[in-house]
Amino acid sequence: MPVIRVALPVPLRQSFDYLLAAGMQVQVGCRVRVPFGKRELIGIAWQLEPSDGFSSDALKEVLEVLDPSPVLSAALCQLLSFAADYYHHPLGEVLVAAIPALLREGKALPAHQSIHYQLSDAGQALSAGDLARAPKQQALWQQLQQQALDETAIQSEQRPALKALRQKGLVSQKEKPFAPYQPLLTPQSGLTLTTDQALAVSAIVQAQGRFQPFLLEGITGSGKTEVYLQSIAPLLTQGKQVLVLVPEIGLTPQTLARFSRRFAVPVLSWHSGLTDTERLACWQHAATGSAAIVIGTRSALFLRFAKLGMIVVDEEHDPSLKQQDGFRYHARDLAVKRAALEQCPVVLGSATPSLESLHNALQGRFQLLQLHNRASGQQLPGLELIDLQQQPVHFGLAESTIQQIKQTLQQGFQVMLFLNRRGFAPALSCDECGWVADCQRCDASMTWHKQDRQLNCHHCGSSRPVPRQCGHCGSTRLVPLGQGTEQLEAQLQPMFPDVPVVRLDRDSTRRKGSLAEALQHITEGGPQLIVGTQMLAKGHHFPKVTLVVIVDVDGALFSSDFRAPEQLAQLITQVAGRAGRAQHAGKVLLQSRYPDHGILQDIIHNGYPSFARLALSEREQTQLPPYQFLALLRAEAHQDELPQQWLHQLVALAKVQAPQVQLLGPIRAPLERKAGKYRWQLHCYSASRAGLHQLLDQLIDASQSWSLTRKLRWQLDVDPIDLS
Repeated sequence: MPVIRVALPVPLRQSFDYLLAAGMQVQVGCRVRVPFGKRELIGIAWQLEPSDGFSSDALKEVLEVLDPSPVLSAALCQLLSFAADYYHHPLGEVLVAAIPALLREGKALPAHQSIHYQLSDAGQALSAGDLARAPKQQALWQQLQQQALDETAIQSEQRPALKALRQKGLVSQKEKPFAPYQPLLTPQSGLTLTTDQALAVSAIVQAQGRFQPFLLEGITGSGKTEVYLQSIAPLLTQGKQVLVLVPEIGLTPQTLARFSRRFAVPVLSWHSGLTDTERLACWQHAATGSAAIVIGTRSALFLRFAKLGMIVVDEEHDPSLKQQDGFRYHARDLAVKRAALEQCPVVLGSATPSLESLHNALQGRFQLLQLHNRASGQQLPGLELIDLQQQPVHFGLAESTIQQIKQTLQQGFQVMLFLNRRGFAPALSCDECGWVADCQRCDASMTWHKQDRQLNCHHCGSSRPVPRQCGHCGSTRLVPLGQGTEQLEAQLQPMFPDVPVVRLDRDSTRRKGSLAEALQHITEGGPQLIVGTQMLAKGHHFPKVTLVVIVDVDGALFSSDFRAPEQLAQLITQVAGRAGRAQHAGKVLLQSRYPDHGILQDIIHNGYPSFARLALSEREQTQLPPYQFLALLRAEAHQDELPQQWLHQLVALAKVQAPQVQLLGPIRAPLERKAGKYRWQLHCYSASRAGLHQLLDQLIDASQSWSLTRKLRWQLDVDPIDLS
């Protein structure tokens, strides 16, 4: 019997050989069901007839071949193999993570059919007044009057209305075979482009059909999305597909709506808010070519496409594009690799490009495209520093800040207040003895969520009820320390009783569809106070916001992380960019107790482009990334000494194997204890990427035989962006 090599979803850095029974046929990239110990696992056929295979006498047989054709294309297999090697992660886990959950469970691919909804005869005979008491059903009925809708065009919030209309017999469904979408004959003309936009579109269009990475550096409001749209249009006339990566699920509804309005082709979304069935449907639409554009978060990078013509990575600087657990890949970097394999252009867009991407552009590896002016012709908002030590402060807001908020609201505009701390207060303390309610499993205080009546740890996820008494002296005088978005919202409501206060953070948008509703309400509403966390800085367009207040800008000024100044500058620039995006001028207030700090002064007077180039010069002098390559080894255990001992063994080996690699550590992690485990780190710096990865391979291989390795948990993070 022939032998095949199978990659399995197990935490082992090897593949496994199996016999292929008579009558079975398989191709590389197909799913197979195989015995593994006492279990049965779904794996990916990775190699046929390996030359270094085991003797057939020692091998088990494949139980079932699940696919007649590969679920992973050849280009995807190359990408995933590269990713497994580069990030030093088990190949089987990488491959299986690239297919939808239902396929990982062994579910057969549905017949190539999609569901098409249309009005029944009873629905055609209905009048609008018959659904007056059900406005959502009425809206969907009116939409179906215009045209039948594919299941992918039904938004999540429309599902209950669709179910009700079907139960009433007003809507019928029929199955429609998957087929490549109909190319556009005459794409809808877009907005009039500025000179910078036109040059960018021309460069991207000329590169179509070959690999070319672009960095689109455009100030906030400069019309980067319009550049994407007009660059995509020629591809849609050729029947090609486009992948648009966005950093957060919150950006998906707005981006999806804008692309759908512009192009009469199937535009799909991919994110964690979809059900497993919806994700499988999206995967099939992309794989069969019936989806023209897919807009998704980082894992959309691994979708299979029939004719991929371009990749766009919007807000390429955003940390959300880096997976922070398990398979720790960076979607931006792998997007460039996939574009090279697919021979198509890739566009990385941002108002605040990461120093890594900017370095690549300045070195000539990426083509730099710049948008210097706002598309609307408006000037960038003015930035004003508010010194919190020089005036009275009420509820975290300076007196002058409150006055400017009042003036803006009286003029009929909206005000955005940015505070990157959710909950009511970061800590709960005793007013008599100073006791603080700490997490029992982490070296951190618990955040008070007043609305939920809970103390939550934002590090390990544990929670407990708010105590009635101090845990040390028994006093009942417990007071909040610091301020979160929930507290700021509560304090603003009595201060501005006639103005709606909208809070946008992870707690207020838990319900499915609530974020899209809130964004729509903000866009259409009158004077409002919008309170939120980093969620607000993700490229949203609020035309009526003319004043932005960054309530506390000091959080990252004194961080030990060398990336903190870059991240602070990006955050300030992105949040500031929400102001004055329409016809009216905008203004940004930065509240600080250190208004003379060099970073703040540089950002305010010179802007992000100047700051970024100066920061690159400093990185070069200190030989920090991107001028050296960095890998971070983390180890944790319930006993404090174990991870330290394990990392010391790695250091001893590394000094022998690769003395040219600079080592920092073992050192304690900034958060020393998390979820009951003590955490240590080892930083590895190298001027040679190949030399660093060779050392990492040697360290991993050697450590597998150490008895100490089995007593702790360890992770390797290549090109880390979070050193905590």
